[in-house]
Amino acid sequence: MTRMLRPASPTPSASAGRLRPATGSRSGARTGAAARLRLLAWPLYLAALLWYLRAYGLPYTNDLVFLWLIGALLAAGVHSGHGPRGFLLVLRDWVPVMAVVWAYSLLRGYGAHTPWGPYLWPQLRADELLGFGETLTVRLQHALYTPGSPQWYDYAAVTVYMSHFFTVFVVLAVLWRRHHDRFRQLLTCYLLLTFAGFATYLLYPAVPPWLAAQEGHLPALTRVVSDVLSQSGLPRAASVFENGSQFANDVAAMPSLHSAYPAMLLFFFWPTAARWLRVLLVAYPLAMTFTLVYGAEHFLVDVFVGWAYAALAVYGVRWLRERRRARSLAASGPVPVPAVPEAAGAGSGVGATVPTGRLDP
Repeated sequence: MTRMLRPASPTPSASAGRLRPATGSRSGARTGAAARLRLLAWPLYLAALLWYLRAYGLPYTNDLVFLWLIGALLAAGVHSGHGPRGFLLVLRDWVPVMAVVWAYSLLRGYGAHTPWGPYLWPQLRADELLGFGETLTVRLQHALYTPGSPQWYDYAAVTVYMSHFFTVFVVLAVLWRRHHDRFRQLLTCYLLLTFAGFATYLLYPAVPPWLAAQEGHLPALTRVVSDVLSQSGLPRAASVFENGSQFANDVAAMPSLHSAYPAMLLFFFWPTAARWLRVLLVAYPLAMTFTLVYGAEHFLVDVFVGWAYAALAVYGVRWLRERRRARSLAASGPVPVPAVPEAAGAGSGVGATVPTGRLDP
């Protein structure tokens, strides 16, 4: 983990004039206390995490995930010898993010009380059309799910579903340490996508399949992830659904942010990803799609809209960055070309030689 979070060596152009989380090795003698603290940073963090897991179970809410993630970054900073500057950098970049996401979680709960909606028939009819007369959720659950007897794929679906709560944050943490500029890009995409989803929840509150079944618009369906978690003896994990809390919004289904975030990672990393990583980037959104539709959390059309939002966020941010870069280059003017001395033999009928690296118009 320390190697993963070790800062990359930036190029001079990338680091000039910028306070970056990555710093080089520090010179000078270190005190014995500082050296011991470096050695104890990770053991102390892992001991605290294990104590928390035994006492309270896995942290699934955004604020707790962020706190433990910040703790890991601070431990990595101490272990790497960053000193007080590392603490300040962690707090500077991550505390505002935690505040924004917590505010979104709170607003998401208030968004459940709109004077219009919720809507069901457009997405229900679209899924019946895609499923040739019956929604894919009904087809999958009737074919695969046995209440009270979870199969291996049910536990796999739970794992995929729960990855939603930490995957993006872990990726952001790695980028923060390894490529700070890409960290800012992905963070911009994440926040833009998150609040675009929130705005849509306000304008178009949408009923998910499990709630449609409870209201009698679909055959009986089970909320698979919640059911499997309850049967597994992890009630705290099942509480992630937060029914009845100030963060709950049962009609925040369109778009599916559970599907949008994996698609965002796919679109963001695809241009530079290795072949093996591209396989994972494609497999993750597909696995999440199966989990959401099979588990009665979302209609298939909710997933498609989530993918569209992710594409707009990633490619929109990329387009704005390229446009800003083009404007910056245009404002700086053309690069001056150094004068080329007249080639020997000019005027004697011998053509002048074009210098190597010169661009002809």
